[in-house]
Amino acid sequence: MSFHHIPVLLAECIDGLAIRPDGIYLDGTAGGAGHSKEIAARLTTGRLIALDQDPDAVAAASQRLEGLPATVVQSNFRYADRALAQLGVDGLDGVLLDLGVSSHQLDEVSRGFSYQGDAPLDMRMSQSGPTAADLVNTASRAELCRILKEYGEEPYAWQIAGKIESARAAAPIETTAQLVQAVASALPPAVRRKDKNPARRTFQALRIAVNGELDALSEGLDVLFAALKPGGRMCVITFHSLEDRLVKQRFRQWATACTCPPEFPVCVCGGKARAKLITKKPVEAAAGEQAENRRARSAKLRILEKL
Repeated sequence: MSFHHIPVLLAECIDGLAIRPDGIYLDGTAGGAGHSKEIAARLTTGRLIALDQDPDAVAAASQRLEGLPATVVQSNFRYADRALAQLGVDGLDGVLLDLGVSSHQLDEVSRGFSYQGDAPLDMRMSQSGPTAADLVNTASRAELCRILKEYGEEPYAWQIAGKIESARAAAPIETTAQLVQAVASALPPAVRRKDKNPARRTFQALRIAVNGELDALSEGLDVLFAALKPGGRMCVITFHSLEDRLVKQRFRQWATACTCPPEFPVCVCGGKARAKLITKKPVEAAAGEQAENRRARSAKLRILEKL
């Protein structure tokens, strides 16, 4: 299957980046190059650096950006500073992050991201390192419960972790269907009837844990903000509350001048805001886009400009 990814909030991202033809831009999550191609097409003497940790995405983006002022690098965006240093880039005019799992990764059953169908329990975006199967077959019940609660906000985390522990004692959990069965068996019948996809939160939690997504996001935001030039824009699209909360907090931190405790009568820190929020509230996809692209339904775009 060729790598495909329908870009979410495309027009809003292009507007938010305020692209200059001579600017230097970075797409930290190139995917199928949907956003990247539109950014690069607006450049003349400028340049786009497109990063992705998935080798399938790198191959697809390299092909689709051919002939445009773009360079594709296989890397997680948390290491963007290394990639920029190797390319001799000392500052960025704009950054885009489209977080979460791509359409291709979900639809390509063999990658093991989807709870629909049956495939090896993989979930690795980079296609390297420990898999989701390694995690569910080695982590303790307490650790699995923590992962499901923290990353999936799963109310039945302890019960699901217990069923996983019981199932793997009989035979290793190696496929997505085995995991779905373990999750379903842990839930009350009423919950299974009400929720069409009862394994959704478990799969999200394991995917985040396997790929270290929240740690990568936290580190990557700092690295990319440091690389932004004054006046540079950062656009971040999130798809669940954990991502959005982290981005919201970091953006507010950069846009806040005083960091003194609220009980102080006057400011003593002498702090200055390092950025301004272009969007005080997240931008959401229009009804038409949500109807055409299911990923757009939970997408939130936040935009910031460095001062």
